[in-house]
Amino acid sequence: MFEDSFVIVDLETTGLSPKNGEIIEIGAIKVVDNEVVDTMDIFVKPSRPITWFTTNLTGITNEMVDEGLSTKEALKVFNEFCGDMRLMAHNAKFDMSFLDAYMKKELGIGVRDDAMDTLLLSRAIVKDVPNHKLGTLAARFDIDYSGAHRSLRDCEITLDVYNNIRRIYNGE
Repeated sequence: MFEDSFVIVDLETTGLSPKNGEIIEIGAIKVVDNEVVDTMDIFVKPSRPITWFTTNLTGITNEMVDEGLSTKEALKVFNEFCGDMRLMAHNAKFDMSFLDAYMKKELGIGVRDDAMDTLLLSRAIVKDVPNHKLGTLAARFDIDYSGAHRSLRDCEITLDVYNNIRRIYNGE
């Protein structure tokens, strides 16, 4: 159920579905033997301007992504960063749907379908929260939530949540 080596990924997007939304930021943390060994954070230039709603939620502006990589280049960098390591995300279904759709479209390959999901782990193990949103879990575990809705910061929070869920599972 718990692993010691993986890549946590978080995407910021312009919509809720890869059919009508684009990736605008990819953040990732590589963990090997329970130690962070590398991080990445890439802005991705979308084909359409970012809306005020997306900017309000993420803090990412059109100016920030103007010098971003193309989706194809960003996904190449991400794919090289991950290698064959297993992915992890909070609400993995969301991030994996975007990654899979865009990797197939841009690189002709999909993503592994065995991503670990801290949302599902939390639902199974953490019983004293009203919901299992990342912010709720951060509050439950006294994790600083400032800077949330930015990819790399959400990865950091997800890693802290994962480690706290593991502690609960191990009876610590």
